[in-house]
Amino acid sequence: MSVAIKHPLPKTIFENLVNRHGLHCVSIYLPMHKDGKEQNARIAQATLKQCLKEVSKDLERHEMDSQEIKNYLKPIEALLLNLELWRNPSDGLAIFLDKNGLNYYTLPISFEIKTNVSDHFYLMPLLPLYNEEDEYYLLELSQDYVKLYEANKYGCQDIYIEDFAPAQLEEAVGFDFRQNMLQFRGGQNAQTTGTFQGKIPGNDDLKKEIFTFFRAIDNGINKIINDKKAPLVIACAEPVFGLYKEANTYPNLLESYIAGDSEFKNKTKLHQESWELVQPYFEKLKEAKLLKYKELYHTPKTSYQIAEIVPAAMNGKIDTLFVQNGADEFGLFNQQTNRLIFHKKTDLNNASFCDLSAVNTFLQGGQVYFFTPEEMPDKGHPMNALMRY
Repeated sequence: MSVAIKHPLPKTIFENLVNRHGLHCVSIYLPMHKDGKEQNARIAQATLKQCLKEVSKDLERHEMDSQEIKNYLKPIEALLLNLELWRNPSDGLAIFLDKNGLNYYTLPISFEIKTNVSDHFYLMPLLPLYNEEDEYYLLELSQDYVKLYEANKYGCQDIYIEDFAPAQLEEAVGFDFRQNMLQFRGGQNAQTTGTFQGKIPGNDDLKKEIFTFFRAIDNGINKIINDKKAPLVIACAEPVFGLYKEANTYPNLLESYIAGDSEFKNKTKLHQESWELVQPYFEKLKEAKLLKYKELYHTPKTSYQIAEIVPAAMNGKIDTLFVQNGADEFGLFNQQTNRLIFHKKTDLNNASFCDLSAVNTFLQGGQVYFFTPEEMPDKGHPMNALMRY
């Protein structure tokens, strides 16, 4: 099983799953039920057993005999006996089996129960993990250390900043700063000056030194962050933020910040507080996409027709795809002719058009959102698309 520091399922793993094709690709999604009572009742294990029965029926329809099915599904059966897996569950479990073997991932999504057997893996339920507009940066700021994190809804990862920005204030302004600060504070204990506490000193020279420090950090951040659209959140003592804003040139510094001494907060707490600050920002971005769809309704820049959306997704034309939860259409797509053949239900030889469209929109840099029927901009259709051109 794969473990990631920053991301619960790195994009490279997702792309590897996309590229695996062959007969009898099995995909299973289920919630893991983290509640103690549900764990004791072994609800998740019972769900997996039921999923295996559904998969067995599908494989039987694909002309595998009972012994072949039993042997083929043994790796998944073995998961039922993996005590560590069920003792420390995440929100959801995603399982993939093909001729190359078994891959499974515990993930922070409480999946709807889903099984699929096809000539490729069914990957659409994983896409909420990769909402690129949910990526942001977190800067932890004190005079003794500077830490920068790349973050999203699910976690954060340290970014090596030392080659681009000073890690301590003295690196930017000289080693006499601490002595000057101590003299200004009238002989305070050096142990109390590890972070900016109380008020920023009124001494203009000290303020200039702090400003120089912040501007050096700002220069480094602008070199490190390529996507200047991603918001930057600051964690610092209360009087510091205003002065950092003066030194800042990064175009998307969030107006809200994490107040208090971040030195005494662990990484998990910092991530939680930073996500609470940026979540409304990301909600506004999503609302802007919905508004844009409605403004461009009945123009070539929008579509709710599956026969238009699938070729557009395959050819990289979709900017934003809205997918209705639980809705789908199945069939075959001929990429040479851009024509679709619709089937009434899924089969080994056909595909989910929603899965095909969503996965390819994401792989080609588009945004994918999943909505309830009531939230869809153009209701009554499995997919709505906002086109790039």
